[in-house]
Amino acid sequence: MDVASPPVSPPASARRPKVAPALPGPRAAALVARDAEALSTSFTRPYPLAMARGEGLWITDIDGNEFLDFTAGIAVTSTGHSHPKVVAAIEEQVRKFLHMSGTDFYYEPEVRLAERLQASAPVKAPARVFFANSGAETIEGAIKLARWATRRPHFLAFTGAFHGRTMGALSLTGSKAVQRDGFAPLVPGVFHVPYPSASHGGPSSDEVFERIDQLFHTLAKPDSFAAIFVEPIQGEGGYIVPPDDFLPRLRALASEHGILLVVDEIQSGMGRTGKLYAIEHWGVTADIVVLAKGIASGLPLGAIIGGGGVMSWPPGAHGSTFGGNPVSCAAALATLDLIEGGLQENAATRGVQLREGLGALASRHAAITDVRGKGLMVAFEVRTPALTNAVMQQAFRRGLLVLPTGARAIRLSPALTVSSDEIAVALEILDASCAAAAAA
Repeated sequence: MDVASPPVSPPASARRPKVAPALPGPRAAALVARDAEALSTSFTRPYPLAMARGEGLWITDIDGNEFLDFTAGIAVTSTGHSHPKVVAAIEEQVRKFLHMSGTDFYYEPEVRLAERLQASAPVKAPARVFFANSGAETIEGAIKLARWATRRPHFLAFTGAFHGRTMGALSLTGSKAVQRDGFAPLVPGVFHVPYPSASHGGPSSDEVFERIDQLFHTLAKPDSFAAIFVEPIQGEGGYIVPPDDFLPRLRALASEHGILLVVDEIQSGMGRTGKLYAIEHWGVTADIVVLAKGIASGLPLGAIIGGGGVMSWPPGAHGSTFGGNPVSCAAALATLDLIEGGLQENAATRGVQLREGLGALASRHAAITDVRGKGLMVAFEVRTPALTNAVMQQAFRRGLLVLPTGARAIRLSPALTVSSDEIAVALEILDASCAAAAAA
């Protein structure tokens, strides 16, 4: 590629990471060693970060190193680490009561949050809400709800999709073979087709719908499908943004055959893409929307929002002891206030800055082969998996936290509070990291 000018440099006054030459530090190394003896071997830690505290987009580890966080706990801390308004809402609720199961009793924070989601969700009225603890739990509930509402057995999902690791959610997931290996048989009746990604060598929308038509004619009739599960932008699959015609056509197909369209906004929702729900970019209405991650700024909470009267199952059909915990609901209400009070717009503005800056880096570094995303759900593709890991490790050594996604991409999902200077600092670090990785 031709050499081009670097992105605009951050001002000298901008805060930058402060990290020791040797990482991990002694305390972090000791904690990593203890972890290796105490915790499950199934976790995937990309580098040895041992967090002590966080504020906004900045993390201090237990050795005193200061990092700029562009992971937000996998797109969870949407308002930044320990936003004072979220902390204040949590503290106020904690002093009232910590728990009273919403499955059995009533409390205002849960009702208020449900009413907010009813009003905002891209589903047809009447809408109802069920609260869970995580994204995977919302997927499990949506599977049950779709089967109950349609009395149909089958589901359609997409390769590259990530819907969770519990057994029903895992049956829909098609992200990485290691996530499914050794757990068969999974829930029967799930069929996968490719997700369109023609912009970087994948199938077009036309090719995907040809595959669906072939499936309907050879393996299972369309009237046997309860639901189609889809991420409006694939998360673990690589931050893949579909062609503009894909989701409207999928909506039309589902409506034609009486199939429920379940939109997984677990990673893409709550303002991350510059709109409250990513599906709003395409003007599509879902039958069921599932949320988690960024909804409560770090407290465990998930939500299933069923539209068009679909959530009319009888008492006892589904429940959760901890779902809709009052403290989590209080955090979510404060989070929504912040997102709707300006953070959603900041995500859109800063996202443009981030993508343009990455585009400038792509013109300077042959290692970068694609830049994509919406708002602050952004990724850049690197030529090989090994080089992708090298760039990520170099960024960590320089004090920037990023995570991989897909086969060979790096995702950038900072808190929606990110500033222009913080974007510029991250781009400066990525510029140096790409150069160092290529030279190694």
